[in-house]
Amino acid sequence: MPSPMPKPLSGEVQSQMKRQARRDTKPEMAVRRRLHALGFRYRVNYSVPGMRRRTIDVAFPRDQLAVFVDGCFWHGCPDHGASPKNNAEWWATKISMNKARDAETAEFLRDHGWNAVRIWEHQQPDEAVMQVVQALTELRALRRRDTPAEEKH
Repeated sequence: MPSPMPKPLSGEVQSQMKRQARRDTKPEMAVRRRLHALGFRYRVNYSVPGMRRRTIDVAFPRDQLAVFVDGCFWHGCPDHGASPKNNAEWWATKISMNKARDAETAEFLRDHGWNAVRIWEHQQPDEAVMQVVQALTELRALRRRDTPAEEKH
């Protein structure tokens, strides 16, 4: 665990960090709006079953699909992740811990029969929605295939 949050460089930086959205971010909302327009219904900020203090950004519980919309900075995007110059060691530890938590959550979900889709905030919303729709289509096809004939009626 990183040491306590270091002092911000200025009041402006502190204010900016406090305003940072934890949910309902612009990329998340763009994906949700498109999914809804396509007729998909989902749960928002859904608790990870069996894991305290972990939530799924967009969940399809019946299909056991978890969709995470990750911010490039906070989750260490390999293409767009930035390394702050101030308090660099603290931030490197913090982002590393975030990535480890993401991996742990995905593994936990997988072990409990869920699938996870991770979307980066820099992805185009239509591209991200295609990932989600493809995952849902595959999961639903598997479920139909595995459902005994007498249950299908």
